[in-house]
Amino acid sequence: MAASSNSLGYIVVEGADGLFRGASLVVDLRGIPMDFRHTDPIRPTRLERILYGSALEVYLREELILESLAGAVEVKPALWICREPDLVAPLKSVTKGRVLFLAPSSRAPMEAAGNLENAGENGAVYMVQADSVSAPLRVAFPDNTREDEVRQTVGLLVEAAKTMELLEPFGRIQKALASLGEE
Repeated sequence: MAASSNSLGYIVVEGADGLFRGASLVVDLRGIPMDFRHTDPIRPTRLERILYGSALEVYLREELILESLAGAVEVKPALWICREPDLVAPLKSVTKGRVLFLAPSSRAPMEAAGNLENAGENGAVYMVQADSVSAPLRVAFPDNTREDEVRQTVGLLVEAAKTMELLEPFGRIQKALASLGEE
């Protein structure tokens, strides 16, 4: 697997109406795709639902889909980004790399790109001003993330935000999954 220090990996795992699937998109810092992977939809049988019980969703999301996607990429990103906070720890465990949760906020912009403010929540949750005009982003790191790793990762986000919208690849993944579902 080739490593790229100038890339971001986006990963989506979803489950609705008893159907589970996922996709990953690795982009360079301009947002240009470098690798895309997806899983076929998984619909657990009645017997699987009975046997796995309440552990079924965790098993499907984390072990089957997340591990499959992270292991399949040919370009290993410098940073994995997910939009579900409950995927941060399992993704960190699978990839052994840098991982974070990223979400929009409705706060007013901070003074300058790169500004970082503790969000006052449990764990390593921050408000990050990725560019000079947009609302800051809500960023959650895995527990026990060192301060220097946080700063380094924020620097990568700020660099990427110069040429791309950081949350936009999630929309592309959703459209790609919808397109695959139509085929």
